[in-house]
Amino acid sequence: MKRMNLRDMYPFLNTDVWVDLDEEVAQEIRRFDLNENAYRLRTYRHRAYYSLDCNDGIEHDALFFSISPEEYYERKLTNQQLYAAMCELPEKSFRRIYAHFFLGMSKVAIAEAEQVNERAVRKSIERSLKQMERTLKNM
Repeated sequence: MKRMNLRDMYPFLNTDVWVDLDEEVAQEIRRFDLNENAYRLRTYRHRAYYSLDCNDGIEHDALFFSISPEEYYERKLTNQQLYAAMCELPEKSFRRIYAHFFLGMSKVAIAEAEQVNERAVRKSIERSLKQMERTLKNM
């Protein structure tokens, strides 16, 4: 067992907090610290750091990624095909697919909102996805 001061790892602590750790855990923490320090040293030596205040366009490229016209057209066609496949689903299946994948609702939340069993929602979504797959293959 090794004793470690959590104040060394968490600078927001104002007092010393000592904990006993297994040897393996202490070695992993030590290895992580060594790797992190080596990474910082490499970035410093190779000047591999960037400032968003230097006005060289890095922040613009990171924030405003532009796509080519071909990619835009492909995405548009893909979305149209996806919406067409969804429109062929029954209304209940369409609503569940939309709620789960577009609104980010969990299957449990959908089941609670519709007052049905979660298993029924899960099976409905699986069947709808298979039906959409068949529809998209035929397009």
